[in-house]
Amino acid sequence: MRIAVGQFAASPDWKDNLAACQELTAEAERGGADLLVLPEGVLARFTEDRHRIREVAQPLDGPFVSELRATTVGSHVTVVVGIHEPSDDGRVFNTLVALRDGELVGRYRKIHLYDAFGDQESANVRPADEPPVVIEVAGTKVGLMTCYDVRFPELARLLVDAGAEVLALPAAWVRGPAKERHWEVMITARALENTCWVAASGECGPRNIGNSLVVDPLGTVRTRLAAVRGLAWAEADPDMTSAARRTLPVLANRRFAVDPAVIPLAPSGAH
Repeated sequence: MRIAVGQFAASPDWKDNLAACQELTAEAERGGADLLVLPEGVLARFTEDRHRIREVAQPLDGPFVSELRATTVGSHVTVVVGIHEPSDDGRVFNTLVALRDGELVGRYRKIHLYDAFGDQESANVRPADEPPVVIEVAGTKVGLMTCYDVRFPELARLLVDAGAEVLALPAAWVRGPAKERHWEVMITARALENTCWVAASGECGPRNIGNSLVVDPLGTVRTRLAAVRGLAWAEADPDMTSAARRTLPVLANRRFAVDPAVIPLAPSGAH
């Protein structure tokens, strides 16, 4: 599988962000990508007044997804990207869509919300209680995760238990002390403990770190971007995945299963 991870700095205008996604999709198609992973929540980005994502959220049949779907018609590449989608409680879902050849082939609503480091995503975003989502791309199963999800190894393990050999991780990783270190450590840990590939796209710009990267099943960074707009490329070889799982048989050697039951959330403000 040929993977591209892409990043750009999203703006408050969904049309500008759609154009950026379309340009990176076209570049990925020209480069022969099977999978393109773009950042989280790029429908609109507000550095301040983040509650405005409620106002600009679009349904999956809205213009942003519909026009990006149209961009993929006739294309080989599967595009995974994050938007905000209205919910029925006044907040929004932080949703990943997977698009290929004009079709919506997968949807994942973020389970773990970023109520950490002084932030409170749950003030505007509704957490999902849905099972993990795995799609097939070029004969390989790909699990979907979003940003803060990477800090929760249970979700990655459930995706791998469902057959995933690649984890697609769109993100908007907020800057802060040691945060770049956390980003790379967590991605590498998820790859190593599951002997899988992790393709992580981080939005760049004034608030977020960028640093999109692809890590292989033995924890080696195969490609990365710094803080600029563009694509980075890697080849996820299924033979290498199989070899890594023979060399480092952590999945075969484990003694505990992960319970897929969702734990009820504590009341707002209780941590």
